[in-house]
Amino acid sequence: MNEKERLFNSGVLVEPRKGAVEPPEDLWQNKKNGLVIIECPQRIPCNPCHTSCPTGAVKPFKDINDQPEIDYEKCTGCARCVAVCPGLACFVVDLTWGDEDNALMKLPYEMLPVPEEGKTVDCLNRVGESISRGKVVKVLEPMHDRTIVVHVEVPRSKVMEIRTIRVVK
Repeated sequence: MNEKERLFNSGVLVEPRKGAVEPPEDLWQNKKNGLVIIECPQRIPCNPCHTSCPTGAVKPFKDINDQPEIDYEKCTGCARCVAVCPGLACFVVDLTWGDEDNALMKLPYEMLPVPEEGKTVDCLNRVGESISRGKVVKVLEPMHDRTIVVHVEVPRSKVMEIRTIRVVK
């Protein structure tokens, strides 16, 4: 069994799936506050991303088991879906942040210690490997027992690879 088969069989998302694609280039490059990317690898009964979306950018589900579809014209990058997703499958990428080399990612975080603003963190890929460093810009504390959303400045070239962070000791 090769590495890709091993990871696929372990449940790790190893290839793009519906919803796990880059938003339309013309919107993504210019949309202040960013756009959501949702990586739901399986059909499961879940829809908090839709019910929490204040603009209707996450389209209504025909079936509770559907994978999310996004109307990127309506997305404001608010990250409410990031905070409520039980599968940690939502994140926001803002390519208008910073300069041509950096972007802002709004990532779910459920570990301790909680990252501190201004600190450097390891940026990890889907399998937990450190692939770059990032700087914590903002930490949104959870409301109503939801997930913390951490805003991290990251290398722009890595936004489709980074999926979480690890606090550097």
